[in-house]
Amino acid sequence: MTETPSWSAEKWPIAPPSEADWLYELCGDGSTGFMPPALPDAAWVLHAMYEHVSAPVEATYDDLDKGRVDAGRIDPRIVAHLRSDDIFLTGEHPGSDWRRLRWSELAERTGDPLVPEGQYPSRNCFPSARKENSWPVSIWAPDEGCLDRPSWNRLIDILIAHSPDGPDTRSMAHHGLMDLLMGCSDVDLSGDDVIKIVCAGHLRDAKSLYDSPYAECNPANLFAADRSWITCTDIDLWATKVVGPPTLIKALLHDDEIEAIRIPWKH
Repeated sequence: MTETPSWSAEKWPIAPPSEADWLYELCGDGSTGFMPPALPDAAWVLHAMYEHVSAPVEATYDDLDKGRVDAGRIDPRIVAHLRSDDIFLTGEHPGSDWRRLRWSELAERTGDPLVPEGQYPSRNCFPSARKENSWPVSIWAPDEGCLDRPSWNRLIDILIAHSPDGPDTRSMAHHGLMDLLMGCSDVDLSGDDVIKIVCAGHLRDAKSLYDSPYAECNPANLFAADRSWITCTDIDLWATKVVGPPTLIKALLHDDEIEAIRIPWKH
């Protein structure tokens, strides 16, 4: 696994917010992320979920929290992890005791569709995997509004491979209002003028955006300066939409590392 480069203000300087005006004209409000239509094609990169390597557990987070289940009956590695101070850092792999649980695997197990018809990929997915809307403690659900770091890094590699200028492709990162509110930045949000922040850089440095001070993880939008492709990670969703040329979308759908799907009703 290649090391993620460090984020720096020199590599991603602030650009005029007007650089994202065309997205507002295309998509409307972008406070939770500009969600573009297929241009001309689109796929959704599913945010990773994880399952503990021990046998699946029926007890839910709610069961444990409300004392309905004796913690001593649950694998102690799970209990210790749940009680640790750094429980599942947003977007990061939770550790060697946890494995990637593919959406397709959980769908086969539960009989649920990957995404309920007519809906976005969100907390409405996999109702059969939950009890009273609470997940088993052996499963870590996808992060909402955050593409996991391994998938983000792989996405950047694929974007580089399908951009005419490769790693030198000029790109823009858009951090919307919700990014800024959820992030750990020092940006002053007290005024009415701060709606979004746009940073300009090169695709070769885009992996480092995961550690930008303007959001908890990846930006709401990343797009090529020539507008040939756009990504959108909406703060409320469990998947990142990627729109662009058919060759790019085909590469995402057939990649061994990324789990990507088409959602016809959200194309």
